[in-house]
Amino acid sequence: MLKIEKLVKRYGNGEPVLKGLDLEVPGESVVAVIGASGAGKSTLLRCINRLVEPTAGRVELNGVELTALRGRELRAARRRIGMIFQSFNLVDRLTVMENVQSGRLGYLPTWRAIMRRYPAKDIRRAYELMDRVGIAHYANKRADELSGGERQRVGVVRALMQEPQILLADEPTASLDPKTSEQIMELLRLLSREFSLPVLINIHNVGEAKAYSDRIVGMRYGRIIFDAGPSALDRAAMDEIYAGTPADERAIADGVAHPRMQTA
Repeated sequence: MLKIEKLVKRYGNGEPVLKGLDLEVPGESVVAVIGASGAGKSTLLRCINRLVEPTAGRVELNGVELTALRGRELRAARRRIGMIFQSFNLVDRLTVMENVQSGRLGYLPTWRAIMRRYPAKDIRRAYELMDRVGIAHYANKRADELSGGERQRVGVVRALMQEPQILLADEPTASLDPKTSEQIMELLRLLSREFSLPVLINIHNVGEAKAYSDRIVGMRYGRIIFDAGPSALDRAAMDEIYAGTPADERAIADGVAHPRMQTA
């Protein structure tokens, strides 16, 4: 379980981006975080894995307080937090197998990583996971030869290779066409069940959030103002979450338009 208490993030002397957030994400569940650009969605995810340092508050994963860790203990904890990125974050000149194996870097001696001498058990596991998501036949193909959906599947497998206790997905469908977006969201939902993983997804498209998540968290100006099942997200709740949002972004949230690229 992920447990967040009174989380605050402030940059410099400005207004806090996160303002005392409390949130719990149990195992085997998909939680979608929605809200307008600037609501703090991406900052929330990055505070969890400490890519961004929280200003105050507590983040706990399966009984381990992540916000109290430093050095080697923090690096060990990060191995158990799988991250899926909007821009895929693959090394284009490397093969799919090599990109997938980067999910094991936190577990390998430095010489093995440099020499790309991956243990046989890691290679077997990679093939199992790639087969599970339908990309095993691309194992020796360069990452830059793949479509967007295929690249995102590589990112998903890389995260699973970490043996994660949670998956964080930062706009995983924003660079994809609508059909591929739905396939990736369905894949994340199935993997949550299959591996008993909590999955926390920052997403712009509310239609996808309602269709593929167990719970929706709505953020506005660094605060959580909605937290309930998808069926409870009615027009009044949407109006509160997206009040004052530009028309084009609101259209994306409503599922009227689909972005090629969006940032949170």
